[in-house]
Amino acid sequence: MQYGLQIVDIIMNFNPAHNPISEQDYLQGELLAESKHELINGQVYAMAEASENHNLLSLNMASELRNLLKGTPCRTFIADMKVKVGRDFYYPDVMVVCQQDNVHNYYKNAPVIIVEVLSKSTRRFDKINKRLQYQQIPSLEDYVLIEQDSAEIEVFSKQNHWQSAYYYLGDEITFVSLGVTVRVEDIYYQVNNEDVLEFLRDRSA
Repeated sequence: MQYGLQIVDIIMNFNPAHNPISEQDYLQGELLAESKHELINGQVYAMAEASENHNLLSLNMASELRNLLKGTPCRTFIADMKVKVGRDFYYPDVMVVCQQDNVHNYYKNAPVIIVEVLSKSTRRFDKINKRLQYQQIPSLEDYVLIEQDSAEIEVFSKQNHWQSAYYYLGDEITFVSLGVTVRVEDIYYQVNNEDVLEFLRDRSA
């Protein structure tokens, strides 16, 4: 997920002392805000706009998971649903929740899978900071990182002691926790980068 570096006040864009924002104020502010923000260590960070490839990858991944999970209690959320981790709130690009939770309409705290599409500005944070935080969620089974400028997907799995595995065009990713398998080429459908173009050229040759 992409976000800006500026800290903004939850209601009036004015927090010169950078005082910690309470959970209640943050959640209320998000209902009124024109753009999305993440709450990290008591500070609010504005989200930046995502690229075309970023949007396509998020949509493709969510669509594949949602279709494969029809008939199950699992629900797939994309971009606008927050996840709560301790006292922090993030907006994952894609999230699958199987535990029924009708209490919180604007955030979830028991995802089974979280997906983030990497960008240059957030790569380190997504791969290290967010990963370490997400791994503290008891329900989480898989954390998925998708490259947008190349065709590479990294999956950290709890069943593999949070060691990662890499997947490329032509591969399939099996999420044991959900009992579903997704093709990498379906995740990269209509995405425009050199790896995808080369894959399509080779397949049509």
